[in-house]
Amino acid sequence: MGEENNSEDEQSNNEQEGETEVPQENPLTWKDLGLVDVLCTACEQLKWKEPSKIQKESIPVALQGKDVIGLAETGSGKTAAFALPILQALLENPQRYFALILTPTRELAFQISEQFEALGSGIGVKCAVIVGGMDMMSQALVLAKKPHVLIATPGRLVDHLENTKGFNLRALKFLVMDEADRILNMDFEVEVDKILKVIPRDRRTFLFSATMTKKVKKLQRACLQDPVRVEVSTKYQTVEKLQQYYVFIPVKFKDIYLVHILNELAGNSFMIFCSTCNNTIRTALMLRNLGFTAVPLHGQMSQNKRLAALTKFKAKNRSILISTDVASRGLDIPHVDIVVNFDIPTHSKDYIHRVGRTARAGRSGRAITFVTQYDVELYQRIEELIGKKLPLYKTEEDEVMVLQERVAESQRIAKLEMKDLGDKKKRKKGDNTGDDDDTEGATGVRKRLKKGGMKKKTGRNRK
Repeated sequence: MGEENNSEDEQSNNEQEGETEVPQENPLTWKDLGLVDVLCTACEQLKWKEPSKIQKESIPVALQGKDVIGLAETGSGKTAAFALPILQALLENPQRYFALILTPTRELAFQISEQFEALGSGIGVKCAVIVGGMDMMSQALVLAKKPHVLIATPGRLVDHLENTKGFNLRALKFLVMDEADRILNMDFEVEVDKILKVIPRDRRTFLFSATMTKKVKKLQRACLQDPVRVEVSTKYQTVEKLQQYYVFIPVKFKDIYLVHILNELAGNSFMIFCSTCNNTIRTALMLRNLGFTAVPLHGQMSQNKRLAALTKFKAKNRSILISTDVASRGLDIPHVDIVVNFDIPTHSKDYIHRVGRTARAGRSGRAITFVTQYDVELYQRIEELIGKKLPLYKTEEDEVMVLQERVAESQRIAKLEMKDLGDKKKRKKGDNTGDDDDTEGATGVRKRLKKGGMKKKTGRNRK
């Protein structure tokens, strides 16, 4: 490991007293990158002492007016790498509908908006978040106020471009695709094509992605002009300070091992990743019956419920967040101590994103992956991708199996509660106002899916 990387870690873990504007002799300052004073001050107010690698590489290139492809692992400061050049260009040439940021998930859209507003607080930047799961009419009113920066998921933006009178992006100056690989993996290709057709060809484009896939290469050819490629890590890698383990267990004992690990590591905050929405709800109910404070988060919850679940977890009112891959990308929750892959990810690259929720910005963290008899091949792919063999997480089978009866009883109750939730949804046509805060609304979409058809207005109620 080179000295440069070590100094990077030291920087993130810097315990220096008093935030002085002048770092040690050698590190680059924000001003060295070519940023104007008001933006340098904004960075200092956010306690960012010096630029991260991706920021050092991409900001000067972007300020020269070039298109940029940025490849960097999750948690490396990609958002500021595109937000700062856009804000500087906006200062030089103030205009409404100046920039469009496309993102794959709604939560990420809200997070990017927060960063833009924090960085642009000194210059009065107006942002709008346009995502599914929220009322089209109130979004149309926000668009009518003509914000400077739009942060949107592709599906809902296309809805507005097609249906909202007077809304167009013909004057757009910047297009950013954040997590571009995921946008395309979620089959937003049709929507992205539609958006590219209605925005000016004469614009600046930034493509940011943690992984370079064939689809991203194709997109690069289609929408970037003579781009500069900025690559911070060529290998798929996980952070040095992340301790990674696996547990090999029979599939029928997964719940028991999960409860054992939560008991053993009590006092930490956990993110548990499941493969399906149903499994997040079932696991959350089961853990609650055993006295754990767990909230589910998945793509079929209403947007307000999703934000509420995240807020409770961020505020540490809940110590366990059980999620599908909707929360594996980009979400910066500083205090996640342990990531548990309850269901192994089907795409090995998703493993990198999931475990990237912990050990962020120089902190340490742990990741434990459950491997059953059916997951061996998927697990081997993950080891191949990250280029290392993971150690076994030590558990004593006798200690674990003591929990068998209690967990079995809790599974039984959770099963009944899930059935009950399903029945309630059938009776109350779409009433989402259950008082069991995070689970009542969680199954709300299944009735829509069962009907097969989709409602007109929420036609694109996707991530």
